[in-house]
Amino acid sequence: MNYPIKGFLETSFSDWPGKVAAVLFLPSCNFRCPFCHNHELVLRPEQLPNYPLDEIIKTLHRRRGWIDGVCLTGGEPTLQAWLPALIRDLNPALRSLRMEAGVKLDTNGSNPGCLEALIRENLVDYIAMDLKGPLEVNRYGALAGVPLAGDRLAGIQTSIQILLEGKVDYEFRTTLVPSLIEAAEVYELARKIRGARRYTLQNFNPRDPLDSALQKVAPWDDETLRRMQTRVNEILREKNS
Repeated sequence: MNYPIKGFLETSFSDWPGKVAAVLFLPSCNFRCPFCHNHELVLRPEQLPNYPLDEIIKTLHRRRGWIDGVCLTGGEPTLQAWLPALIRDLNPALRSLRMEAGVKLDTNGSNPGCLEALIRENLVDYIAMDLKGPLEVNRYGALAGVPLAGDRLAGIQTSIQILLEGKVDYEFRTTLVPSLIEAAEVYELARKIRGARRYTLQNFNPRDPLDSALQKVAPWDDETLRRMQTRVNEILREKNS
């Protein structure tokens, strides 16, 4: 099957914690996050070339011994009905290359049914789920860049619970844009997922976001980001009162 894979990064040291990964970029997204840097995938995926899967697999073979696994990102990969088929087609190559890390999936958590199916079929080994902000309809919708009906927020909350069950390794992530989200909101999010294995705070990069006005926003300084991450880690380890 020919899949519309819209980008391919042969080697990444940052997309999978502790692993060296190849990255496949899949098209389209149901969110319009103002800080998104992959907006060509979101807004105009049809204008991007396709990367044939057989050529990607040949590249993986050439890099045997260097790559631990493959990361599927977007866009939002779970929008694609062919996502399970793509992973099944990738798996023989991963096994032959002894890529023990397997497959990592990046997701916004809006399709819990897909996540459940992928976990049930053992098609993914690690899931990174983005938490945009406070789990409240208007705030979350503002950070996701789309009106968010209650049922869509409920789907995101279901995805959170799926990951917290721990049937697959995972992390939660939030991109910190100083003008869009407050530290107190991040700490409250951490309390909502208390007991989670990992909650990673990502600093905002003002270079070429979807909302060009954010180019003028300065990201957090490194020391502030470290303090926030330390506090988040403390909250995750706290016992529920």
